[in-house]
Amino acid sequence: MESALILIPILPFLGFLINGLLGHKMPRRAVSFFACAGPAAAAILSLLAFQQVAGGEGKAIVQSLGDWIRAGSLHVPFGLKVDHLSGVMLLVITGVGTLIHVYSLGYMRDDPGYPRFFAYLNLFMAAMLVLVLANNIVLLFLGWEGVGLCSYLLIGFWYKDLSNARAGMKAFVVNRVGDFGFVLGVFLIFVTFGTFEFDALNAGAAAKVTVSDSSTLWWIGILLFVGATGKSAQIPLYVWLPDAMAGPTPVSALIHAATMVTSGIYLLARLSGLFVASGVLPIVATIGALTALLGALIALTQTDIKKVLAYSTVSQLGYMFLGAGVGAFGVAVFHLVTHAFFKALLFLAAGAVIHSLHHEQDMRKMGGLLRKLPITATVFLVGALALSGFPLTAGFFSKDEILHETLHGGHALLYAVGFVTAILTAFYTFRQFCMVFLGEYRGSAHEGHGHHDTRGALVHHADSSEIRESPWVMLGPLVILGLLSLGGGFLDVPGFLLGAAHETQAAGVGTEAHGPDTGKLTGWILGGSAAIVGILAAFTAFQWSPGLVTRLQGTTPGKIFARLSYNKFYVDEAYDLLLVRPFSAVSLILFYLIDRALIDCVLVGGTGFFVRLTGSALRRIQTGRIPTYTVLLVAGVVGLLTIFLWAAG
Repeated sequence: MESALILIPILPFLGFLINGLLGHKMPRRAVSFFACAGPAAAAILSLLAFQQVAGGEGKAIVQSLGDWIRAGSLHVPFGLKVDHLSGVMLLVITGVGTLIHVYSLGYMRDDPGYPRFFAYLNLFMAAMLVLVLANNIVLLFLGWEGVGLCSYLLIGFWYKDLSNARAGMKAFVVNRVGDFGFVLGVFLIFVTFGTFEFDALNAGAAAKVTVSDSSTLWWIGILLFVGATGKSAQIPLYVWLPDAMAGPTPVSALIHAATMVTSGIYLLARLSGLFVASGVLPIVATIGALTALLGALIALTQTDIKKVLAYSTVSQLGYMFLGAGVGAFGVAVFHLVTHAFFKALLFLAAGAVIHSLHHEQDMRKMGGLLRKLPITATVFLVGALALSGFPLTAGFFSKDEILHETLHGGHALLYAVGFVTAILTAFYTFRQFCMVFLGEYRGSAHEGHGHHDTRGALVHHADSSEIRESPWVMLGPLVILGLLSLGGGFLDVPGFLLGAAHETQAAGVGTEAHGPDTGKLTGWILGGSAAIVGILAAFTAFQWSPGLVTRLQGTTPGKIFARLSYNKFYVDEAYDLLLVRPFSAVSLILFYLIDRALIDCVLVGGTGFFVRLTGSALRRIQTGRIPTYTVLLVAGVVGLLTIFLWAAG
């Protein structure tokens, strides 16, 4: 596999080139083939690489493709590496990503931008694979920026609707803020260590603490963490991720589950030695816990089926940062893996609902779909149980491992925040399930009152007789993800990442902080109880006693909280008031002063005016008469001779 690693990102990239350049000339079946062939082949190669690493006593697979950048002391190799950590990530990206590609064949079947969509989707996967395969932080940054570009292209895929274009731009700009910090951190890494390779950085970080000022390492850690908060949607840069639902639902699944948002967690795990030495992990844990709570509080009142899941992703990413922040990097990656299974399942199941309802996304216009969409409802229920952390599902084991490590690491307050968030997660998840699948269908009450969906197309609300299950090209991936969401928690990902003692530093999990096993049973009981309490509360409020919510919202505290939660605590409005508008005002002033006045009027316009003025004056001596030209020539010669003689004297 040493010579074949480059093929893993290259194969999806070839799909991007073929469909991007020739897709509009090829039949739909050919586009579909090239769209899915690259990711599927990459998944097979990733599995082979994973098996070689797992069966080779932890020895990493390395492929060097020579120098990428060499200038003086700056040396950046183009090197790829598969170890325990990147091997797990490869399986998640290519496995879940391939299922999303297959699902997209049905979901995007009638879209006029079919070839363009799959070209972008293939490029997205290729960029993410470069990110996790890179053996140095500069090459990782190439993939890091690649997924940022693809998120812009895919979130704003239906760009004819201005709101979609704005959502794509918002994601792009917010990530540039985080990436600015990331770049500064990379510069400081080179100044401090003189290298970009991960192994050297992890190995050198501990030594730097003892022989130099630790403030430099602190700044490196905090700047890289700023980049991670952008990509993985943590406070204060989480605001782009909920708007990412503006793109097609498969894009939401790919971004939220398997690719872009996992980049920050991967970076923390890959450079765990550096982050531990830097001393920024308490900040990471605190930001993660607060983000988890904030995302859950906002998800409680959202009515768009995809927006609930979007804020759920923000919350679950907060759990991952909490795990990494308490030193449990392997457990954080474990939750990343299980979350990829059940969040991809939930988004794609939500897409199947949207597809069946003629692209309706408002949960208030759903209900009773269990009878009409039994397969979709079943797999959605499985995903909901896993997200809630119901006992023995995938989310139960990974989430409770994070809480266990948090409590036994001495972070009681953060544990309390995480535990409350677990109850809220189960509540809003089954609130969504009740509103969509139980009760009576409410869409018929809105018949004849169409609206425009995220594509800009007019939506007519589906009559209950029109609702059908999605085709099996969409349901098949849902069933597979459902099985993974049920059994994924039994995968010993933390143990695998710690399995090779000589590779722990390279794998980025050498500082794992495991608590005593005696407390795990208690943690499982508490975690399972939190899920059950949240689920029962949701059924009580939205199924058994539906008037309870109305009565609670009728109280003054209920009204205030509902308004704050539904309006996302006005964070976007605060950003707009404090940052966007002042920046726009300054930009407008500079536009008129610098661009219009100085450049257009003075430099460009003034140059043109000077040329016209001198040209007009010179035209007056262009008489066409030879005697006049002779006099001017003689006068010029005499003038030049006079100047030369005066200068010589």
